[in-house]
Amino acid sequence: MPDSAAAQDFLDHTLMGMALIDWAELLGITLALTLVLVALRHFFFGRFSRLAERTTNRIDDIIAEVLHGMRTWFLAVVAFYVAVEFIAADAPAIPWLLRLVFVGLLFQIGLWGNDLVRIGTEWYVEAREGEASQITAARAMAMVGRLVLWTLVFLALLDNFGVDVTALVAGLGIGGIAIALAVQNVLADLLAYVSIVADRPFVYGDYLVVGDYSGTVEHIGIKTTRIRSLTGEQIIFSNNDLLGSRVRNYKRMNERRALFSVGVTYDTSHEILTELPEMLRGIVEAQENVRFDRAHLKTFGDFAIQFEVVYHMVVPDYAVFMDTQQTINLAIHRLFTDRGIEFAFPTQTIHLEK
Repeated sequence: MPDSAAAQDFLDHTLMGMALIDWAELLGITLALTLVLVALRHFFFGRFSRLAERTTNRIDDIIAEVLHGMRTWFLAVVAFYVAVEFIAADAPAIPWLLRLVFVGLLFQIGLWGNDLVRIGTEWYVEAREGEASQITAARAMAMVGRLVLWTLVFLALLDNFGVDVTALVAGLGIGGIAIALAVQNVLADLLAYVSIVADRPFVYGDYLVVGDYSGTVEHIGIKTTRIRSLTGEQIIFSNNDLLGSRVRNYKRMNERRALFSVGVTYDTSHEILTELPEMLRGIVEAQENVRFDRAHLKTFGDFAIQFEVVYHMVVPDYAVFMDTQQTINLAIHRLFTDRGIEFAFPTQTIHLEK
């Protein structure tokens, strides 16, 4: 009996306004509820996972991820909150314990938000497979989304512990303005990067001409875009400067317009001059991937009669264009050789008065 009395006296001692026996009962109920919630999570997660694998609907995928992302410690926090509501809602220590419960809830919400950002990014990347710039942008936006999410969680956490977040947010706003002024060039390049990714004036592999520079897009970064020139060196542009320039994107040509001139001597007969446009037309139309436009005697030059020919390549590839132009030039040379037509070249005739 003395041992029983001593044990009862020990259990009647209070800790933070609650008897030890109430603490033991609280922890016991919390443990039991946690085990029940863990079992329910396992059951529903397995069920939804099997359902998600059999369907194309993405809603069940999200539910399965949310269930999977529900941490065991969060279930223990929920169980503890339920036990407190039923057992010791009026104890002095309960307000502090409930604050800890709220902290656990905030972190779980942050983890859920992080999982949703990750899922959304993965789905976007799968839909844009092969579009490297879009994938890079999606990952960058995911990083920004996570930063905003955890910033809100941190501010809610401070507010829960009585910190005046209004003054903190105002201070951060003023500091943010000062930082923005200090790094405005970097921010301009960052916003230009967002514009490039969203509007997509060019992507990886496009051939660009920017002023006196030209090359193939090799990298689109947060601050700079790099292109590889035909001579091999890498040319680096800041994103803001690049968007402020006139950019010609040759990769997106649907057709390539070609124009060339042929000069014949003034000794050429009138009959040949009359027939030559049709001869040139026949040579051009004999080529593949070509749409003939026109051939005319354009002008009487200083030392040649100039004919101008225009056609369109329906295949914009530059190598195909050069192969076609070469074939046309060789055919014109063959024609002139067979008909005895002379190519004009710079000459000067001097007349001497007797």
